[in-house]
Amino acid sequence: MTSSTTEPQVFVRPVCRDDRDEFLELMQASRELHEPWISPPLTTRAFDAYLTRMNRSDHEGLIVRRSVDPVIVGVINLNNIVRGSFLNASLGYYAGLPYAGRGYMTSGLKAAVRFAFDGLGLHRLEANIQPNNAPSINLVKRCGFVNEGFSPKFLYIAGAWRDHERWAIQHPRDTLHGA
Repeated sequence: MTSSTTEPQVFVRPVCRDDRDEFLELMQASRELHEPWISPPLTTRAFDAYLTRMNRSDHEGLIVRRSVDPVIVGVINLNNIVRGSFLNASLGYYAGLPYAGRGYMTSGLKAAVRFAFDGLGLHRLEANIQPNNAPSINLVKRCGFVNEGFSPKFLYIAGAWRDHERWAIQHPRDTLHGA
């Protein structure tokens, strides 16, 4: 799964145990970028729990790697995948600090959206973003997501219930994909 030629070249693939050391090193070095928005795995134990969750049928963890020298530049998670008549997933994503703001996550998110729609047969993806997280909002805008509304005290993050904006994208064919 690769991105278009006008953006940095990346590929996404499912996270695996072999990613652990590189993943943890990158996430530990990226703490200031992630706080207070997310809490990625920072220890071997937390990574193992993350990997177990991503191996369930209702989650898909994708590593974003740079094509030129396949280092991990970020992560995109398809969480709470619902099949049947909904065909939806919630997105979670985060870049590594050295790679933030360079277009890698835009390329990676576009590839992940294609994978979700064409590979998993989903109809809709939703990203819930805290209103003052401008980089994340700009990312989903660049990838074609639209703002669908506001959810007060939506998620419990960093010790408090946080407001979120709901951003979503639907499969361009707008079909039920065999439902």
